[in-house]
Amino acid sequence: MSLTIYNTLTRSKEAFTPLDPRNVRLYVCGPTVYDYAHIGNARPVIVFDVLFRLLRHLYGPDHVTYVRNITDVDDKINARAARDYPDLPLNEAIRKVTEQTEAQFHADMHALGALDPTVEPRATEHIEQMRTMIDRLIAKGSAYVAEGHVLFSVSSMPDYGKLSGRSVDEMIAGARVEVAPFKKDPMDFVLWKPSKPGEPSWPSPGGIETPGRPGWHIECSAMSAAHLGEVFDIHGGGIDLAFPHHENEIAQSRCAHGTDIMAQVWMHNGFLQVEGEKMSKSLGNFVTVHELLTGWQGYAWPGEALRFNMFRTHYRQPLDWTFVSLDEAHKTLWDWYGDVEAHEPASEVPQAIVDALSDDLNTPKVIAELHKLHGAKEFAALRSALGFLGFSGQRANIERKSLHGGDQVDAAAVDLLIAGRLEARKAKDFAEADRIRDELQAMGIVLMDAKDPDTGELKTTWEVAR
Repeated sequence: MSLTIYNTLTRSKEAFTPLDPRNVRLYVCGPTVYDYAHIGNARPVIVFDVLFRLLRHLYGPDHVTYVRNITDVDDKINARAARDYPDLPLNEAIRKVTEQTEAQFHADMHALGALDPTVEPRATEHIEQMRTMIDRLIAKGSAYVAEGHVLFSVSSMPDYGKLSGRSVDEMIAGARVEVAPFKKDPMDFVLWKPSKPGEPSWPSPGGIETPGRPGWHIECSAMSAAHLGEVFDIHGGGIDLAFPHHENEIAQSRCAHGTDIMAQVWMHNGFLQVEGEKMSKSLGNFVTVHELLTGWQGYAWPGEALRFNMFRTHYRQPLDWTFVSLDEAHKTLWDWYGDVEAHEPASEVPQAIVDALSDDLNTPKVIAELHKLHGAKEFAALRSALGFLGFSGQRANIERKSLHGGDQVDAAAVDLLIAGRLEARKAKDFAEADRIRDELQAMGIVLMDAKDPDTGELKTTWEVAR
């Protein structure tokens, strides 16, 4: 089966043909390093890690270049640095914040089983490329200088808005356009701006005498061109970036380079919410990856369980992060790993797994195929598939630690509940049987149903998920 991907730009699923099969090129917007990554930040990391693994499988590990940037110049970074290190010069404080946060980001993403990208450029290391691109845009009439700023002229891009499919009024509202008297048009956006005293600054483009710093959007255009070329294969990120960030990237890149496209395919993962609500600090449901790994809802969760929970929802659909779904994801892996860890992985990844991923990263179909392999007791093939997908297959790596003084379970109470469930099933009271099953799952009990070979009756054994 050939690889097909949903292209946000054309709003259709298309067969993927790389510009150069010897160098398939992928760019994904990375973190702004000012605080712990939240679980929504982790979703694109996992989604595009899966795509990276698939592309490496299809084209060869040496023929795929994956670039994910680090944004290390930003107002939020400046504010965090001033707050945490008030006694240090701002630039020194900023360096401490960005280095610490980047290290934590890498540690968290490694815990989720994500491979490192091929290249991970930092914005501050590509200022010269940004200035060169800005000067080119000014020379072409696509940007202009006004009161120490350089702004992109949106009217120079006739099909601006094509990616997001929004009207001008919708774009103005969605971008929360900053009103500035020096703008020629409300939609024009900043490529370069003056730095405040003490902030990071560099010599400005466009003949501006005062030093300044880049706007957000120009960073990714400059870094992607530097490492992947003016036109490349796939650009990815969360759907929240489609407008204005990706729309602006397309506009400035195409106008600077004189190309018809910036990337062949634009991929976007859906939003993430927590327990049915939009994640928000004001609602108290803002969850970081670090928190999940060290303690959330009474447990320190293994990273592989977090990764698997992401697989349960197709990447383009909204994902509801719940305790129940994470608990079920953990129990599934615990069950599978108990069977596969004694087996060496098969030499080949099962084709059904590759085919499911090749259908626009259909991870729910992947999970169905994994269940089939487990049910058929094809444990070597299952372990091979799990390894390909970023899972170790070793129970020692997915122990869930209780924050309540251990996982002591009243065995007699568990046996009593199981007996009640079996009686309910015999009476065909399946609602009561399901209720008891859910109660046992909430206690961290993994049930294993099997027929007694002598009597043919259902027999249930159990263990504590760790």
